[in-house]
Amino acid sequence: MDMKIAGRWAPVAGAIALTFALAMPGGEIVAQAKKKEPKTEEQLKAAVEKAIRHSKETEAFFFAAEPLPVTLTTNVKRIRGDKGDKAPWRPARISFTDASGKVVSLPTELRTRGIWRLKNCEFPPLRVNFKADSAKGTMFQGLDKPKLVNYCRNTDDYEQFIIQELQLYRIYNLLTPFGYRARLLQVTYTDSASGKVIARRAAILLEEPEMLAARMGGPRVEDKGAKASDLEPYHDALIGIFQYFIGNTDFSIAGLHNVELVSQPAGDIIPIPYDFDFSGVINAPYATVDPKLSVQRVRDRLFRGYCVEPEAWAKAIAKFNEQKDAVYGLYRDSIGKLIKQKTVEETLKYYDDFFRIVNDSRRAKREIAEACVKTS
Repeated sequence: MDMKIAGRWAPVAGAIALTFALAMPGGEIVAQAKKKEPKTEEQLKAAVEKAIRHSKETEAFFFAAEPLPVTLTTNVKRIRGDKGDKAPWRPARISFTDASGKVVSLPTELRTRGIWRLKNCEFPPLRVNFKADSAKGTMFQGLDKPKLVNYCRNTDDYEQFIIQELQLYRIYNLLTPFGYRARLLQVTYTDSASGKVIARRAAILLEEPEMLAARMGGPRVEDKGAKASDLEPYHDALIGIFQYFIGNTDFSIAGLHNVELVSQPAGDIIPIPYDFDFSGVINAPYATVDPKLSVQRVRDRLFRGYCVEPEAWAKAIAKFNEQKDAVYGLYRDSIGKLIKQKTVEETLKYYDDFFRIVNDSRRAKREIAEACVKTS
C-alpha cells in the first residue's frame, strides 16, 4: 500500500490552516487518527487550527533552555497503584514562580502511561492534563496533555539518564526542525495526602504529537508498514544515522515503535524519533537489546535504518559534520553541566567513534550502506 498522503490547504477563521486526509484505495478517506479523528470536516478544521495555535503558543516555553522548577502535588499512593492500560485521570496541581516572582498554582490532572516503565519503575511515567482556562496567561498556555518523562527510581544515576536523554532531543533539533521539542523541568514531587515531599528530580516535558504535526505542516500517519519508498529520503537517512550515532536499536519505522510519522503537503512522509533511554550512549542498566539482533550490548552500534540512495546518506552525514561543534557544545552549556563530568567524557568519546566511522568511506560502507534494512 502506498502510504503517501495528500494535503489540501483551507482557510479557517480568516487565517490559513491545514486540512488533511489520507487517500486509501477505493476512494476511502481516513483522517489522521482512526479512533480519535474528528467526525466532520468542520471538526477536523477546528482540531488542526487548535493544534497550530497551541504550537505557536508553546514556542517560548520549549525554546527556553534553563531548567524550570515546579512542584507537582498529587495523591502518590493512587498514582503508583494505577497499573492498567486505561488508568483514570487523577487530580493534581502544578505550582511555579512566574516572572514577577508570584507563586502560581494550576489545577491539573495526571494519568499513568507506558508499558515497561509502568511495570518496572517505582514512580510511573505520566501524562499531564493542563486545563486551558487555568493555564491561560501562564507559561503553560497552549499545552494540552503532554508526556512527562519523569524519574523511574529516586536516585542520582536515574536522574542523570533523564538529563542525558534530553540532550538527545536537543541534538536532533540541531540537525532538523522536524523533531520533538522538549523542556527540562526540576520537579518537586509532593504527596497531597501527607504533604510530604517524596522526591526532587529532573523531568522532561515533551511536545505533543498533534502540535509537532501542526508545526511540520501535516497530519500524523498512524498506519504501520511504512517503507523507504514512502519516506522523504533525507530524513529517512537522518533518522537511521542518528539512531546509529546514539547507539539505539529500540525503534521501528514500519512498526511505529518510538517513531512518529508526519506527512507533508507534497506527499512525502517524515519520520521523527523519540524515546532514547535504551540507547548505548546513555547505557542505562535496564536497557537491553532484542536477542534477535546481532549485537548483545546496547553500547554496540548496529545500523537499523532503511536503505536509501547514497546521496541521502552523504547529505545526512554532512549535516552531522556541520553540527559537530554545536552538538559537543551542548555538553558544556548550563544543561550539559548538570551531567557528571565522567559521563560527559564517555559520551563525547562515544560520539568521536561515530565520526571516525562515518568519515571513513570503507567503514561507512560496511557498517551503514551494507547493513541497512532493505524494503520492497
